[in-house]
Amino acid sequence: MKYDIIVLGAGAAGLIAAGRAAGLGAKVLLIEKMERAGRKLLITGKGRCNITNDASMADFISHINPDGRFLRPAFSTFFSKDIVSLLEKYGVETIVERGGRIFPVSNASADVVNALLKYVHENGVEILCNCKTEKLLVSDNTITGIEATYRGETNQFYADKIILCTGGCSYPATGSNGEGFKLARSVGHTIEPVMPALVPLETTGDLASNMQGLSLKNVNASVWVNGKKIKNGFGEMLFTHFGLSGPVILTLSRYVVNELRKNNEVEISIDLKPALDEPKLDARLQRDLNENGKKRFDNILKLWLPSKMILIFIGLLGIDPAKECHQVTSKERKKILILLKDLRFNISGYRSFKEAIITAGGISTKEIDPKTMESKLIKNLYFAGEIIDVDADTGGYNLQIAWSTGWLAANACMKPN
Repeated sequence: MKYDIIVLGAGAAGLIAAGRAAGLGAKVLLIEKMERAGRKLLITGKGRCNITNDASMADFISHINPDGRFLRPAFSTFFSKDIVSLLEKYGVETIVERGGRIFPVSNASADVVNALLKYVHENGVEILCNCKTEKLLVSDNTITGIEATYRGETNQFYADKIILCTGGCSYPATGSNGEGFKLARSVGHTIEPVMPALVPLETTGDLASNMQGLSLKNVNASVWVNGKKIKNGFGEMLFTHFGLSGPVILTLSRYVVNELRKNNEVEISIDLKPALDEPKLDARLQRDLNENGKKRFDNILKLWLPSKMILIFIGLLGIDPAKECHQVTSKERKKILILLKDLRFNISGYRSFKEAIITAGGISTKEIDPKTMESKLIKNLYFAGEIIDVDADTGGYNLQIAWSTGWLAANACMKPN
């Protein structure tokens, strides 16, 4: 059977692209290799689905790597207010939370998936699940269709245009296992090295594991490479049995992973008191020690630290916990200050794609027209979503990339050549 457009991958980008193209009058086939659409969407935002962010376009672009400017045409065509309006039309009310993050009021990602499925069904999209694309069919550098396995048989599906939205490598159990990269490479596209991004980090020793489960808010985290600071971030973090996680760590992980892959020595420094510079913090320490002069040192630590960190700090400081506060020396006070401002962790590795929220790397943006998302190598082949070499910080930015590129690709497909 012949279609106007075949969309490969029924994730965020694929659902938007298929619904938009069909809404513009195209005969659309949406192919998904898993048993149902939107599986990865269901687990985004810890099951809540961080739909997008209400940041300005300039701010949005600043959160994207390696070059957010590539996405300006896509964002100009379909941006955060547009996806919110579309979802609201299908019954999903939204709320803006800390950091501009936009979530469904219901806190249920399933509501977002169901709304998108209503959108594609209402527009007449044909969806074929449990169908695995094996090959892109190309003639004279022009896409003509695909070869796919369905119900154990090899089938050929023909189309005037194809939008490849098969995702990256993160959370492979949802179907996002990098197969789209192979398809793109098979027709001549360059794949920039892929690696886990927004991924928890592993540390040496037992410092992090001894604080497992402790979440810290409003800390500053810095990435140090071979003794030089290269990046920092502010926000919330979490100690785990293997190391470090939480929003600020995930955001910094892209830089950490990149440096570890170069075999560089990487450390994360945590500033537990970012609101106070060293002189102000030292003054506070002196005041607290003086005002509690007769108290044991271990009793005063609760003024500065969560309870789960107190024994850890005592061990790191080497100060007798029974020592009275007025006996704490200036040298010991300096050690306390340094530890509060620069708690160091040696980074030994990072978790796998199974735990990575997104994939860094992908199809080179040099080979994609940013105004249409069309391949510069193969006519009538378009790309959208995580398969492209753009990735962003946590906060709804990555899903917006999927919405915007999917929408733009669909629009471009419907314009006359």
